[in-house]
Amino acid sequence: MPPRTQSERDAMTVEIGYALFSGVLVGAATFTGVSLPALLTQLPDGAERMLFRAGAVLGLLVTAVRVVHVLWRFPRAHEERRLPPVRRSRPGRTPFDP
Repeated sequence: MPPRTQSERDAMTVEIGYALFSGVLVGAATFTGVSLPALLTQLPDGAERMLFRAGAVLGLLVTAVRVVHVLWRFPRAHEERRLPPVRRSRPGRTPFDP
């Protein structure tokens, strides 16, 4: 495998940053959504603890899944260099000709 170019390294850095940022946002939203009933209503102490713990576990799980999902979609270097096939045009004809 040839060494990566600077632009490939930069693209991977940006993709990792995006994966972490979006993962943290989605995880925080999940934690907030699960824990919100404990903050807004008067629940027994055991129920509040359970909701906070469930929110924390689900938030971490969703963060990890989001990061893996974003990075898994990022094209690998050897796939990135493959160009799509070129359609040869016929001289003297436009795309609108039958």
